[in-house]
Amino acid sequence: MAGKKFTVILTHEHTDFDGLASMLAAHKLHPHAIPVLPRCLNRNLQEFLALYRSALPFRRQEDLPRRQVDYAIVVDTQTYSTVKGMKPDTPGQIVDHHVQQRTPDQGWTFDGEEVGATTTLLVEKIARRQIEVSPVEATLLLLGIYEDTGSLVYIATTARDLQAAAWLIEQGANLQVVGRFLHHPLTPEQLDLYTALTESNRVYDIAGHSVVVASASAPGFGDEISTLAHKIRDVYEPSGLFLIVDLGDRIQVVARSATDAVDVGSIALKMGGGGHPRAAAALVRGKSLTEVEVTLLSLLQESVKPLVTVEKIMTHGYPATVPPSTTIEEMVGILQRYGFEGYPVVEETSSDENGKRSAHVNGLLGNITRRQVDRAVQHGLATHTVNRYMRTGRVTVTPEAGINELQKLMIESGWGQIPVIDPTSEMIIGIVTRTDLIKLWGEPDKSSRREEIALRMETALPDALLALLRLAGQSANELGFPLYAVGGFARDLLLDRPNFDVDLVVEGDAIALARRLARRHGGRVRSHKRFGTAKWILPESGDESGSADDPDALIVALNHILAPPAALDFVTARTEFYAEPTVLPAVEHGSIKLDLHRRDFTINTLAVSLNPDRWGELLDFYGGERDLNDGLIRVLHTHSFVDDPTRILRAVRFEQRFGFQIEQRTGELIQDSLDLLDRISPARVRHELELILAEALPEQSLARLEELGVISHIHPALTTDSWVVDRFRRFRESRRSSDLDAETDQLYFAIWTYRLPREELTALDKRLTLMRSSMALLENLHDFKAQVQALENENLSRSQAYRLLKPTLAASRFLMRIISDSQVVRWWIDLYEGELMKVKPYLGGEDLMALGLRPGPAFKKILDTARDAWLDGSVTSEAEERALVKALAESQ
Repeated sequence: MAGKKFTVILTHEHTDFDGLASMLAAHKLHPHAIPVLPRCLNRNLQEFLALYRSALPFRRQEDLPRRQVDYAIVVDTQTYSTVKGMKPDTPGQIVDHHVQQRTPDQGWTFDGEEVGATTTLLVEKIARRQIEVSPVEATLLLLGIYEDTGSLVYIATTARDLQAAAWLIEQGANLQVVGRFLHHPLTPEQLDLYTALTESNRVYDIAGHSVVVASASAPGFGDEISTLAHKIRDVYEPSGLFLIVDLGDRIQVVARSATDAVDVGSIALKMGGGGHPRAAAALVRGKSLTEVEVTLLSLLQESVKPLVTVEKIMTHGYPATVPPSTTIEEMVGILQRYGFEGYPVVEETSSDENGKRSAHVNGLLGNITRRQVDRAVQHGLATHTVNRYMRTGRVTVTPEAGINELQKLMIESGWGQIPVIDPTSEMIIGIVTRTDLIKLWGEPDKSSRREEIALRMETALPDALLALLRLAGQSANELGFPLYAVGGFARDLLLDRPNFDVDLVVEGDAIALARRLARRHGGRVRSHKRFGTAKWILPESGDESGSADDPDALIVALNHILAPPAALDFVTARTEFYAEPTVLPAVEHGSIKLDLHRRDFTINTLAVSLNPDRWGELLDFYGGERDLNDGLIRVLHTHSFVDDPTRILRAVRFEQRFGFQIEQRTGELIQDSLDLLDRISPARVRHELELILAEALPEQSLARLEELGVISHIHPALTTDSWVVDRFRRFRESRRSSDLDAETDQLYFAIWTYRLPREELTALDKRLTLMRSSMALLENLHDFKAQVQALENENLSRSQAYRLLKPTLAASRFLMRIISDSQVVRWWIDLYEGELMKVKPYLGGEDLMALGLRPGPAFKKILDTARDAWLDGSVTSEAEERALVKALAESQ
């Protein structure tokens, strides 16, 4: 494309403003390339060029020089007609905003992303390169974006289209001109056909999508039909639109789509035409209007599938329902417990041996909402039962139903919570709510996202762990259980942070799944039936051989990846509620959605499916990925910190670990809940502090907790100032905690509390119920602190230093080297550990008894004196030591 190569820029026939604008944009990026006008232009484009062509670089095909085309740039289409000078092997590039439909020919490349208009892709590059555009050019480019995005309101519009449009307006695009050519008046001939088409239109509901088909006869019609398609689409706003016009010698089919579920390009291709998934056309000869429409309807039935079905958004499992005998007073408690806005009223028909409930659709009586309960309470009717106030009826939906069908059902029935039934057994198998629908807004295509998440797992996880998760997913599938990797694993996967600690949630029997895996692949299972949890402890072996084709060998290899003994933890999906603030929650079995709802922050509510048919599918009911991208720590509901105030400490820990910010409302809720920290059990507060002190830079979290007023509720004298920050840094630079009888968090805690008066340690222990080893370290370090001044005495002897340092723990000495600024203190500690503590007398108790002494306090005094003599250099041999000991013994 460089130098003197002859390059042309092409687009499709009957081009629209996006095609024309994309040619201009490609020319701005490649000024040597010639944008060639197609032979057929829509009338509004013809009139635009009649006014402004002199300021634009377009050339007609007949005006091209007679020479060979070296390279072609094709925009806004993946099918194109050649121009003179092009050969079958002419190389080129396709730039389009639709999904790539086929592998490019040899020598060709494809450059495209799914945005609202091809112009957007090219304008982004122009803006990045800071290429100047004139007001006329900016206006045409804006027309390209506005026409293909319906002035930025079509469903395919992206934020990138808006950003590109805003940049063009900044460059002087004339919105008045844009409006004039986008709302071009119809010719009398077009107006007549428009009237005929709108009078004949038929609306079909296909797989939950509304498809408008309109047909009319217009022999000899010579104007463009695509303009009519735009106008009729704007009136009816269908998922798909097909105009069938009999022109006399042929039938013209023009199609438009607002959703990937109605791929008009593939349908037009089967009718002998072609185009994009969102815009296509076909010419049909030898058939009548009726025959073409019948063929079209058959193709629609075959091709159109629900893009999203109820099954993909519903909450699986027997839903939160209530029997008709439930009192209004009991309903108040249920509403507080689960937080839903409404509940189906159901006569339960059966329960299995584990107490799991189920009901037939015939048992569905109606629906009771929070509003109805509140009104009954206001009227003093708390003792009445819900069947007196519920909305009666039987509204249900099947898992295969499309979203459009669900929306229509909710609007017509007024139900915001609709039970989902198995069409075969007619048993209620789940529920779908208005909230589930809202979560779909702006949701990306799940199939491509699934591939992305699957690739992330393959890249981030060791082969053995990946194989193990596939095995677990396969076994869960065989049992009919959805299986998910949740929480920190899913969160860190999206953050590209390695995390091999996998928590698995089963919508089913976690214990049964773990036992199935153990039977097949060895190992053993520890389970707790009451909580529905199981740990599959993998088989141990030194055999590291194996490959991806040998799953059992890969499982053995996990003992070298995970902390031994390697294990997988399975939990049955559950929900929980807090009977009172700050107390531990009560737990009940639930769905994956309810299980994720009980978690602390949105970023921890993500889940990745491990079942083979849904491998890599990301579940994000509560906006967790959005908050990951925005770097926010956000609670799920306003009572989160009231239910569990320790989440305040966790919020700060995650905020500082990831470099995020606590979301504004969440920060307000923290301030409102600080007093509740005083009611949390000491052990739970201590545990959260231990987790903070195990972080890479714990001082950041401690300083933030102090800023928020949290630390004063733990101990008002604790602070994280520059002294603490400096000592924590020294600790990391001198770390050898693995050699000490103390954990990293205990060592940090000892530094943090070092400056507290000794009497405050008792109060701190009472507040946190410290581990015995932690308290022993604190007390020993504080005793050592009292001796530091003595170590700095310039007349201190080696034996005196020994006696000062001997009672200290190794961890205390390590910390004092970090804490103290005195080189003398550090020198004595190093001397003690390197030399003094190793000095021992030759003689022992038996030698003293041989000299006639009886065991007693004198033994220790004499041997200590001998050791001191060695330390201070007054004895230098065994003989001298024996003489000293003998003299001391005789003096007793």
